[in-house]
Amino acid sequence: MKIGVLLSGNGVYDGSEIQESVFSLLAIAENGGDVLFMAPNVKQMHVVNHLSGEEMPEERNVLVESARIARGDIEDLANISVKDFDALVIPGGFGTAKNHTNWAVKGPDSEINAEVKELVLECVKNKKPIAALCMGPTTVAKALQGTEFHAKLTIGSNSENSPYNIKAISDGVNATGSIHQACTVKEICWDEKLKIVSAPCYMMEASILEVRNNIKEAIKRLFSVI
Repeated sequence: MKIGVLLSGNGVYDGSEIQESVFSLLAIAENGGDVLFMAPNVKQMHVVNHLSGEEMPEERNVLVESARIARGDIEDLANISVKDFDALVIPGGFGTAKNHTNWAVKGPDSEINAEVKELVLECVKNKKPIAALCMGPTTVAKALQGTEFHAKLTIGSNSENSPYNIKAISDGVNATGSIHQACTVKEICWDEKLKIVSAPCYMMEASILEVRNNIKEAIKRLFSVI
């Protein structure tokens, strides 16, 4: 099975969350899948110093930075079709809310990259399963906004600790027309009709082992319906 992995850069604050990306790759391999990396060939919204958390006065390219995680073996999203893979994985990290969409700035009123929107929408139309991790569900929600598809998604739960405003983000997901379901890092959300699995991962206060297990369960569900 060929699994498309949509990256958004390199690093949690301005790109793909590296640990979530690696755990996704590990889980895909454990289920016997092969990976097709892809990313939009666009400028990052900004560059963040991951040591200080401050914005840096420079520009970087999403495809070029994503290639760090892919070890150079990655395709420009513009050249990818849903015919090229059997299922799609969107790791988290704030890059998906900055470089796939600008949700980090505008929330549910954000814009979405046209190629990302088409990719997600075509997956749903063609019944190809999607795994959206951490902030990834916000990108799915934006891609489906205004369509006939209303996905059941999770970005976490208020019942356990989180470093983020789960209520605000989940309200935003609902505002797009998707349906937020509260899940802890020990749970996944499964939309059986649209074949979309989502998992909170590092949206919650979680250990690296809890995140690994959360992703492992989500990818296992993904493979069960391919």
